[in-house]
Amino acid sequence: MFRDPRVKKYRKMLAEAPNYEAWKAAALELDILEGNADWKEDFASDLYHYELVYDRLSHLKQYRQQNDFHRLKRALREGLHHDLGNLGNPALYRCSRVGTKHLIEEYITQACEALDFLCDHPVPDFPAEEKYRFFRDTLKSYGRPTLLLSGGATLGIFHFGVIKALWEKGLLPQVVAGSSIGAIIAGILGVHTDAEIPEMLVPETHDLRAWKWRGLLSAMRGDGLMDQEQLKSCLRSNIGEYTFEEAFERTGRSINISVSPIQANQKARLLCGYTSPYLMIWSAALASAAVPGIFPPVTLMKKDIHGNVLPYMPRLKFVDGSVVSDLPIERLMHLYDVNFTIVSQTNPHVVPFLSGQSVEDKLSLSSLPMHLFKSEIQFHGQGVFDYLRKRLKPELFRQVSGQFYTMMAQKYSGDVTIAPSYSFRDFRRMLSNPEPEYVREMILAGERATWPMISMIRSHARISKTLERCVARLKRQESRGGELRLVSNTDSGKA
Repeated sequence: MFRDPRVKKYRKMLAEAPNYEAWKAAALELDILEGNADWKEDFASDLYHYELVYDRLSHLKQYRQQNDFHRLKRALREGLHHDLGNLGNPALYRCSRVGTKHLIEEYITQACEALDFLCDHPVPDFPAEEKYRFFRDTLKSYGRPTLLLSGGATLGIFHFGVIKALWEKGLLPQVVAGSSIGAIIAGILGVHTDAEIPEMLVPETHDLRAWKWRGLLSAMRGDGLMDQEQLKSCLRSNIGEYTFEEAFERTGRSINISVSPIQANQKARLLCGYTSPYLMIWSAALASAAVPGIFPPVTLMKKDIHGNVLPYMPRLKFVDGSVVSDLPIERLMHLYDVNFTIVSQTNPHVVPFLSGQSVEDKLSLSSLPMHLFKSEIQFHGQGVFDYLRKRLKPELFRQVSGQFYTMMAQKYSGDVTIAPSYSFRDFRRMLSNPEPEYVREMILAGERATWPMISMIRSHARISKTLERCVARLKRQESRGGELRLVSNTDSGKA
């Protein structure tokens, strides 16, 4: 059987696409050539409960056409469930490169349009205060997505490309978490508004001088291979002097940073506006990037009531967040009602063990031995280090074994996991200051790795993002209404 030569042509276009529009055009052509377009047209599939989705869609359309706002409200309030009818089944997004079943896409579009209509138009017996409660409670019930940025030293610049791809499609989550280099990039993102993101993605706008060698003698003294003052200067230049609370007030983004303790009787912490509002973001990022041996432990810094910077719990020191909690998924679920995780994973010791999620990465007989080999290494490695951390006598070896066990026992993937393809050239640059041209290369690599996941992310996140925007609009209306009432009462008093 001969393969259509156009398939090779369009696959090459996919690999070399300079932007999402070019990538999508080539992907749609491949979907047609490979028969995936017909699959999307057919509602029926054993991969999801298509009858349930069809019924929900029909009701939304009917209530909108009849202006039956009461039933429309009830249908949305009780019917909007994350993963309704197994809509989030990853298999639904491996059958084609762009989109999934048209029934799923139409249902999500109708739900979002109905939410926007109820939010922005006067509805009988639906006053502003009740409307705000409706959208707030529906968002809490439905849940929201989060973006998690892993460690990976300089290779983590890849995260900027993931952020760019999601932001351009209106899918960048409001909740972002990071550890190590992921914490640094989360911190930078957290102090930039949406309007400032294009400038944030220009390498020349950043101080890229994070690394400065100190040598082996410095590491043996416990001061680290690298100069921490150099990294601190870089972080303060790129992040500024914002606390978590101040950054949220400026951008509306909830930034979360993982740090690990060095003292006994302490557990890993997730630093954010809820848990540590007055903490300096650059300080949290510095601690999360303090890889043992590379940088010394860090004392966190905060702002006091007068705006002075001083130590936060000076008796405690913290190090690299990825050692214990590279992806703090469970904590985020409790804090933010997270229901969907997008992971940008750049740790070089993790990426080779990740399973693919794209059309080309379907499990086949030829790839099965490698999948089994990776699973065996992970399983037995975890068992070995668990044994060593409990039985080794020298304390140093016991601690090292404990850290390796913790690293192997963690979960390093999410509902969607986006990862780079590394070359030897990349590994050589892990601990070096990147040139602007290399930053642009890594951003484009991050974009290209994200584009195949856009359809799945949109299906999961679009309703959540619509609800978030509705809540924000209603908050602004309520705030303006309060100001108007205040002015009116003041004028009445003068009269």
